[in-house]
Amino acid sequence: MGTKLVNIGFGNSVVSRRVVAIVSPSAAPIRRLREEAREDKRLIDATQGRKTRSVIITDSNHVILSAIQSETIAQRFNPECKLSKEDFEE
Repeated sequence: MGTKLVNIGFGNSVVSRRVVAIVSPSAAPIRRLREEAREDKRLIDATQGRKTRSVIITDSNHVILSAIQSETIAQRFNPECKLSKEDFEE
């Protein structure tokens, strides 16, 4: 099984197996998470100066900011928007 890269906008990609969550940046806990990541040097800004529309959290505890909507990035993981049996297994 090969490594799959997912485009998060403006030529930036993430390894799909490392992503834990894709969330909206508007909630207060996400804003705190973002600030903590910035202080700990774990924040990656992939917005290219544009408004942050989604926050991607990885298994290495890095926080990645993207200017692409959360729903759009989620669809890029599984374009058919169908869950498979493998999605539920660990």
